[in-house]
Amino acid sequence: MNEGKPKVAFVCVHNSCRSQIAEALGKKLASDVFESYSAGTELKDRINPDAVRLMKKLYGIDMEQTQYNKLITDIPNPDVVIFMGCNVSCPNVPRKYAENWGLEDPSGQSDEVFEETIRKIEENMKQLRQKLSNKECVCTKTRFL
Repeated sequence: MNEGKPKVAFVCVHNSCRSQIAEALGKKLASDVFESYSAGTELKDRINPDAVRLMKKLYGIDMEQTQYNKLITDIPNPDVVIFMGCNVSCPNVPRKYAENWGLEDPSGQSDEVFEETIRKIEENMKQLRQKLSNKECVCTKTRFL
């Protein structure tokens, strides 16, 4: 881990699908700008197998080899929290900046729905990377400027 990079937590309820995809894409697309973590408020027994299969197919990323299910308390305190789409209410996680990407959980749906969700996460990830690399919006030890 590189000192000074903001820590970004991608949060959804079960930390099994959307947040895991975001962690993988964050590591692939933005590791030069921020550290990526995923977490949930509850845990499933494993990462969603459709998410694992499609991330291997689309990006060559094997999430089962590089990631595991985590609770919010299992990751470092984040500077930035990205809520993947809270269906009831988002958990209160201390942070300096937050966004809600408002993505529906694709679990149990077709590959096309999964791939659309993955494309939206990739697009949002690129925008987040740009925001956090922008000199006017960088995370400091005290706050976002």
